[in-house]
Amino acid sequence: MKIQNIHTFGELKQSGYVSRSIKDELRDNLRAKIKSGQPVFEGVHGFEYTVIPELERAILSRHNINLLGLRGQAKTRLARKMIELLDEYMPIVSGSEINDDPFHPISRFAKDLLAEKGDATPIQWIHRSERFSEKLATPDVTVADLIGDVDPIKAANLKLSYSDDRVIHFGMIPRANRCIFVINELPDLQARIQVALFNILQEGDIQIRGFKLRMPLDMQFVFTANPEDYTNRGSIVTPLKDRIGSQILTHYPETISIARTITQQEAKLNKDQSETVYVPSLAKDLLEQISFEARESEYIDAKSGVSARMSITAYENLVSTAERRALQSGSEQTVVRLSDFLGIIPALTGKVELVYEGEQEGAAVVAQHLIGDAIHTFFPAFFPKIEKLERDADASPYAKLLEWFFAETGFELLDDASDDEYKKQLDAIQPLDDLVKKYQPDFPKEDIYFLKEFVLWGLVEYQKLSKDRVETGYQFKDLYGSFISKL
Repeated sequence: MKIQNIHTFGELKQSGYVSRSIKDELRDNLRAKIKSGQPVFEGVHGFEYTVIPELERAILSRHNINLLGLRGQAKTRLARKMIELLDEYMPIVSGSEINDDPFHPISRFAKDLLAEKGDATPIQWIHRSERFSEKLATPDVTVADLIGDVDPIKAANLKLSYSDDRVIHFGMIPRANRCIFVINELPDLQARIQVALFNILQEGDIQIRGFKLRMPLDMQFVFTANPEDYTNRGSIVTPLKDRIGSQILTHYPETISIARTITQQEAKLNKDQSETVYVPSLAKDLLEQISFEARESEYIDAKSGVSARMSITAYENLVSTAERRALQSGSEQTVVRLSDFLGIIPALTGKVELVYEGEQEGAAVVAQHLIGDAIHTFFPAFFPKIEKLERDADASPYAKLLEWFFAETGFELLDDASDDEYKKQLDAIQPLDDLVKKYQPDFPKEDIYFLKEFVLWGLVEYQKLSKDRVETGYQFKDLYGSFISKL
């Protein structure tokens, strides 16, 4: 019998529907997915051999779960993905505030209704998308918010005394009965509020004011926490930790390719941007490397972490920088340039927590350091390594290129140059073209000019050229000539 045709408790019993707890429901559906080889947590990358197996084991064990990790590690995403392991529809006693199971009612309302109407009790169907509740733990959260309180207005309207349990106004947790309930940033919850969760997690009891209610709530709890919060803002009280079945550690992407996949999936680009701006593969890798450099930087607080959101917003800024230039020059299409990375600095400065040395440098300067460090790291993968001290400078693969800059008074790449002007400027450096053809002969043609600019920035990072920011762009000079001009 289709659920559309089931409207009463009697029809539900005739259909052969079997009531299960939410933990059994999650477990059974997970077992079915694993057996059939279906992906369980689609869209979550980099956790296939670490976090996801642990999460699956926790669900199979019917545990409440704590996801512990730094910001931007997909903790909330994982919790929300658990909705897909629920049945598509769930029956409740129609009108119930707390999603009463018709077979096992726990509220006064549902019990009275079933006693009165029996098999004629109306049934309502809830879609799994409505079976997810989320609460951000903040210091102002109260027990009344989460558990409930006495409602004097309800008592007055129904003409009931405060001794009658019908005057209770249920909080978020009872209203999420038979649902997944997520509390984000658990350590931010005051200790006395955490204590109120003890019985709910262990025995299913809730206590509201003077009422001693035996309400075996059927819940799947998922908590998220940041290790930094344990020292800076609060902690998880030990008895509560003891009642959480599994604590699972999350982590940042471990490779550039995984990080790229996440950024491409999450970045919000519209059709105009995708059609107007082409982003070279090297640019995408370089952008992800910036986050890896930030997590190792002496200027950035490692305990705070560097969110994956930094790469996502930086990528959006990078594309927008190129798009803006194309609009100004009247071009229909353009290619991202390395100089466009200047446009991602606002996305970097707001995403990192600086230590004292970083504060002294300034957020914008630290962001430029990170871009430079990423170029420095990538350069040897494409071109011969540059040694600090070279015995025979004339034998260096870069000798002719450096001689070209020694002979030139100054070479500028302008921010607002059209694509044709930009290519013409780089093509004018013949030794640069020879170097690229020699060491990267098979490099994609559409990415070649980005690679040429990458060489110049790489030589700057290895202190073979100087780079100065001028009002309209970047000026590259021979290092010795630049030193003389400054004197």
